[in-house]
Amino acid sequence: MPLRFHQSADLAARAALAAKEQGKFWEFHDKLFAADKLNPDIIKKIALDLKLDMARFEKDLNSPRIRARLEKDLLDAQKAGVTGTPTVYINGRTPKQRNLAGFQNIIDDELKKLKNKK
Repeated sequence: MPLRFHQSADLAARAALAAKEQGKFWEFHDKLFAADKLNPDIIKKIALDLKLDMARFEKDLNSPRIRARLEKDLLDAQKAGVTGTPTVYINGRTPKQRNLAGFQNIIDDELKKLKNKK
């Protein structure tokens, strides 16, 4: 989910999807998140480091199909109420507190509901 305020987020998301076309999504993803900063040169360097077919990568990067896939992901996220990443769901619920206690409270509550159904 590329954040609108991040200048290179859309490009990075499309690049990861273009890398996926060559079976390198997760490798690309991991290198994107390991980068100190993101810009077009770094994104291109990641593609080169992964030895992607650069002609195909560039073509896919700007293809209407990749753009449509990204737009669909954004619409799906919006429908689900996702406003940022990462977003965690536990049985369709998001913790108000994004810490161990917040997660544990929801898990305990969901387990209690299961127990009461039996």
